[in-house]
Amino acid sequence: MMVVVKRKGNIQIETPRTISLKSLFYCDGKYIKIGKNTIVREYAYIRLYGGSVEIGEDCSINPFCVIYGHGGLFIGNNVRIAAHCTIIPANHIYKDPNKPISQQGETRLGIKIHDDVWIGTGVRILDGVEIGEGSVVAAGSVVVKSIPPYSVVAGVPAKIIKKRKINDMAGESIDNY
Repeated sequence: MMVVVKRKGNIQIETPRTISLKSLFYCDGKYIKIGKNTIVREYAYIRLYGGSVEIGEDCSINPFCVIYGHGGLFIGNNVRIAAHCTIIPANHIYKDPNKPISQQGETRLGIKIHDDVWIGTGVRILDGVEIGEGSVVAAGSVVVKSIPPYSVVAGVPAKIIKKRKINDMAGESIDNY
């Protein structure tokens, strides 16, 4: 198996079902780990920007996904990521209007996507977000806040539209997410 890799770095790939020769891994950070039976389709782009990307087992990363590692990205097992998704565990700071945004730094809080999550086509997931187990993110959504387990979210910004499992949160308020 051969993967296009820009810059030598720490890449660990467990016996994958498919890693497309047309995908691109840019190792300018800590590491990329990909669990067994995970599929990375053609034209997927994974770049570390100083951070790390860890993808669990039995996942699928579909064509034209852009996945960055700035502040750390963890993707659990059995996660489905549809085509044209962008996941960015960093965000620009822009508080001072008298200073160029490019000189204000960025946040690098990281992103965590738990097991059994389905991310629809064209979704954007931004820094500091945690997506709970068993959740579904509808196509075209922009996720800027964490999502509780077994939620279905949609929109810009993404909001909960229904729950897949009732009484799953043991008294926890949806408002906490």
